[in-house]
Amino acid sequence: MRIISGIYKSRKIVAPKNLPVRPTTDMAKESLFNIINNLYYFDDISVLDLFAGTGNISYEFASRGTEQITCVDQDFGCIKFINQTAESFEMPIQTIKSDVFKFLEKSKIQANIIFADPPYSFSEEQFAKIPELIFQNNLLLEDGLLIVEHSKHTDLSKLSNYSYSKSYGGNMFSFFE
Repeated sequence: MRIISGIYKSRKIVAPKNLPVRPTTDMAKESLFNIINNLYYFDDISVLDLFAGTGNISYEFASRGTEQITCVDQDFGCIKFINQTAESFEMPIQTIKSDVFKFLEKSKIQANIIFADPPYSFSEEQFAKIPELIFQNNLLLEDGLLIVEHSKHTDLSKLSNYSYSKSYGGNMFSFFE
């Protein structure tokens, strides 16, 4: 994986093979960040990265100037890798090792952008629980955006607060406001 833009543009990050992850493709990530770039100033926002995996999305935000980034993942190896990478690049990324659903039930952390990249194998009920908990617990700041990455075979358009979706190959991003 590589960082697309910002101060760390073109830097490659190699994650250990044993992490249980599926990083967002460069093409999908570039398209997503073009959308976000038209809506926000990166240095003015806070980001909550759920199911953070390798930290791929968080590194992109940090490279573009975002200074308040929190990653949540339940896998110790993923958290360790994100911490090591953030430290080596001097990126302002905080990590929390937790089951995302338990985190969302108790968290008071609010953010302008909440990005969730759960396993594509999640059931519709599991996908639905993500925006439900975020909006129920008021974790999205005013004019904020929840972005859920999922397979093109999963339809989230019937969920509350759904706004629109964008498809990039087999990847899909659903936006909630």
